[in-house]
Amino acid sequence: MAGQNGHDELDLYDITLIGAGPTGLFGAFYAGLREMRTKIIETLPEVGGQLAVLYPEKFIYDVPGFPKILARDLVKDLREQMDQFRPTICLSEQVLNLEHTDGHMVLTTSKGKHYTKTLVICSGIGAFHPNKMDNPSINRFEGNGVFYHVPDKAIFRGKNLLIVGGGDSALDWALTFKDWARHVTLVHRRDVFRAHESSVAALFASPVEVKLFWEIKEVLGDKKIQKVVIVNNKTKEEQTIDVDAILLNLGFKADIGPIREWGLEVVNRSIVVSGAMETNIPGVYAAGDISDPKNSIQLNLIVTGFAQAAIAVNCAKNFIDPKERIFPGHSSEMKL
Repeated sequence: MAGQNGHDELDLYDITLIGAGPTGLFGAFYAGLREMRTKIIETLPEVGGQLAVLYPEKFIYDVPGFPKILARDLVKDLREQMDQFRPTICLSEQVLNLEHTDGHMVLTTSKGKHYTKTLVICSGIGAFHPNKMDNPSINRFEGNGVFYHVPDKAIFRGKNLLIVGGGDSALDWALTFKDWARHVTLVHRRDVFRAHESSVAALFASPVEVKLFWEIKEVLGDKKIQKVVIVNNKTKEEQTIDVDAILLNLGFKADIGPIREWGLEVVNRSIVVSGAMETNIPGVYAAGDISDPKNSIQLNLIVTGFAQAAIAVNCAKNFIDPKERIFPGHSSEMKL
């Protein structure tokens, strides 16, 4: 019986999706659309992947149909879209092993076994951990003034906020908080940004104080952060600035974990797939950031993951029953 966090170990599902990020959620919806008995397994305690855990308060601008949408709202809408078909959802459960037996697959997880006819791996970049600075004065305030993601925008309301980094996340947050915090300072150790050109232009046109070639030397304070000493890595000049909170955007380490041991063709952190999102194992597909389509371009965007999930699910439907068409027609023609 389908249900939140529940599964019957003797039940054979048509399709199981690993990962409940945007790609997995849309894939589960589409599987329901194809009338497939669907299960989704997620390592995290909630659906949404990075959008829910790391960027719930971040606006997303490149999802079709939305001029902008908060990450948490996109997750909510995807969940609502998926739930109309009542898939089985298993949270806080890591898939450890994959094996074939008697014409189906057995997934061994941290909580038990699952049985499925087809599998779509939508686990994104894998397990992710933020890169941290080797600085004791920073580490002692972690979770108490020092943050690696934004769980709640209210934390920074009316604060002197120091943002560290030069990628899309750092610039997005600087622009998000420019009218929310009392003052925003962005320090970057170089003068080259790893962000969209439009974000860089918007940053320099904003009231955010941008300091290039600067880095944190020391964080000062007793029970809470009061000041930060920064140093120019070219001139060695030091400055002490008033800071209430620090947001570090230094990237993440990612690891696809046990997936490497399943016999799939893996290059770096990606699973090699065909244009039909097929892996080298029959009945196993991959979609989203973890997939690397042959003779194509790996473009890690939410919209790309949506398309790949739809392809994978349609091909899985045909794999189970070759009489079923890969393309069933448009949703507007279906009776939902």
